Parts: sequence; structure tokens; C-alpha cells
Amino acid sequence: MKIVYEQQFKEQLKAIIEFIARDNSRAAVSFRNNLKSRMQSLTDYPYACRKSLYFDDNSIYDLVYRGYTVIYRIVSDEIRVLDMFKWQDR
Repeated sequence: MKIVYEQQFKEQLKAIIEFIARDNSRAAVSFRNNLKSRMQSLTDYPYACRKSLYFDDNSIYDLVYRGYTVIYRIVSDEIRVLDMFKWQDR
């Protein structure tokens, strides 16, 4: 499986990284790298995360990482990463 990042996710991730970097740039880099690693593991185990609490669709899943939720959809041989948000924001 390959991972496809939607524009909404890219924008949200950028905003989150910039927010973390205001206090600690090393923490922002660490956050990004660790999240990327977690997401890369989805290529081997795409169903490892819970079904989405936010959508009534069996192809959409939530990856929870440090209080943030990454929404992704499994479509045939792709993982489409749709959005990312802090649980308090939804």
C-alpha cells in the first residue's frame, strides 16, 4: 500500500508543527519524525487503528498520536490521509 497525503492534512500538519516550534523547534522536528514513522507503519498494518469516531464509514480510521487525531481512508491499495486535528478542536 502507498500513502497519499491530502492537501487538508498537509496544511493542518504544517500549522501544528509551526505551533510546536514556537516553544521548542527540536520538539517540533521530533513530533514530525515520530508521526511520520507511525504513519509509515500503516502501509503494513492499515487496519491497526480504530474505526473513525467522526465518520459512519467502515473505510475511515483514526490514528491517535499525542492528543492529535489523523483521519485516513483505505481505498483499494492506497491509504489516503485526509485530516489531522487536536481532539479538543472537534
